Amino acid sequence: MKAAVLVAPNQPLEIEELSISKPGPHEVLIRTAACGLCHSDLHFIEGTYPHALPAVPGHEAAGIVEAVGSEVRTVKVGDAVVTCLSAFCGHCEFCVTGRMALCLGADTRRAPGSESRLSRGDGSPVAQMLNLSAFAEMMLIHEHACTRIDPEMPLDRASVIGCAVTTGAGTIFNACKVTPGETVAVVGCGGVGLAAINAAKIAGAGKIIAADPMPEKRELAMKLGATHTVDALADDAAAQIVEITKGGVDHAVEAVGRPASGELAVKSLRRGGTATILGMMPLNHSVGLSAMDLLSGKKLQGAIMGMNHFPVDMPRLVDFYMRGLLDLDTIIAERIPLSQINEGFEKMKGGHSARSVIVFDQ
Repeated sequence: MKAAVLVAPNQPLEIEELSISKPGPHEVLIRTAACGLCHSDLHFIEGTYPHALPAVPGHEAAGIVEAVGSEVRTVKVGDAVVTCLSAFCGHCEFCVTGRMALCLGADTRRAPGSESRLSRGDGSPVAQMLNLSAFAEMMLIHEHACTRIDPEMPLDRASVIGCAVTTGAGTIFNACKVTPGETVAVVGCGGVGLAAINAAKIAGAGKIIAADPMPEKRELAMKLGATHTVDALADDAAAQIVEITKGGVDHAVEAVGRPASGELAVKSLRRGGTATILGMMPLNHSVGLSAMDLLSGKKLQGAIMGMNHFPVDMPRLVDFYMRGLLDLDTIIAERIPLSQINEGFEKMKGGHSARSVIVFDQ
């Protein structure tokens, strides 16, 4: 199969022919239909976040089940599925207390010393990234890293549910639990931020403020449900948000991974408000609350992958799309072949458009 391989940081991905193992007892072989380009992949490609190399990135995907292991019970051959990097074991403390997104997923990977799921022609192993490695024509994953969806769902749209929408919308529904009439600010209007804005609209939020330096992104945000927009780089961005809401927002969501964006989210809060950090910030950076913030009852939280319960959340998000509530068409800026993956990441660095999605020939 063809796959995009990260050989070394800060180098273009290389399209290689790789071999893929046969499914083990709890594993699922999937023919990849589409995979979105996510900024999280770029962090690994640029070496900001370390990973064993060579590796195949990609984690925002949808496809069709080709084969299943002997113990698989959740999907069958021919099913349309969406994958998720927050693979869960189902029996650790986090899983049994309903915090599946925090599961470290050790049992969902092959044991050390086992045959690699991915390998080159000479038999040398290729690391699987984030349990998935979706920049490839095929994926071999644990059954707890995918979920079955409505077969009528277009798979290019379904792919972005796997990360951007699950993270952005999941944060609104699961981590923030936005209630009708509450005010929301979203800092960063890429795929994750736009999904959060769309979900805030679905949840019935009152004012929804989109903060982004790019006019094109702010325009997309308005189409997806924002009621107001602010240039995130303006010196008075926080003051504008406080003025629009007459005191600050109930929820501020940071969705880009910039230290300044985290600070803007915190400064935009009203008394008792909550800032939620989604972006992958530099590993040596911290975001905090001042003593006055704490005395004002403000809160700060992380929400990895939107604190999702993806076997339940993803089919519901698909249903939202099928009923015309969730706008995935606007989030997808372009569809490209695997051969154009490096050009897609260069466009991402420019920051002018939303999601690029790789579409594989079926």
